[in-house]
Amino acid sequence: MTARKIAIISLIAAAYVVLTYTFAPLSYDYIQFRISEILTVLPFITRLAIPGLLVGTIIANLSSPFGIYDIVFGSLATLIAAWLTSKMPHRLLAPLPPVLVNAVIIGSVLGTIGNIGVSIPWAMLYVGLGQFGVCYLLGIPFLYMLERIQHLIPKK
Repeated sequence: MTARKIAIISLIAAAYVVLTYTFAPLSYDYIQFRISEILTVLPFITRLAIPGLLVGTIIANLSSPFGIYDIVFGSLATLIAAWLTSKMPHRLLAPLPPVLVNAVIIGSVLGTIGNIGVSIPWAMLYVGLGQFGVCYLLGIPFLYMLERIQHLIPKK
């Protein structure tokens, strides 16, 4: 792996952490509007985003009130969603894996151990709505912007 690719992975991880911590009050609740999730469309452009998002999620979740559960399951959800996003055939489908995967995995975790007073299906719905807001309403315009400069970004 080249130094340039390592730098790109590191920048993505750092951006995820900074955005999560900057908007922390919105990032760690059952209705999550985690602004850093805008970056989950990046694997559609470059597979280098997959390890960057994984590392960024692990670091960001070190401050999660849900502790080890968010570190393990949140990171697993990010890895699965990022890999699936890299396989999407069209840009409008790129945000779908992060929305669905996080709704199911994070919603299940929050509904089980989150002590939030809602059932698992409601927790899934709340997480899914927050993910939809960030990934589609912000992620799609972000993706269109990135496509203008994608010739500068290595695919792998």
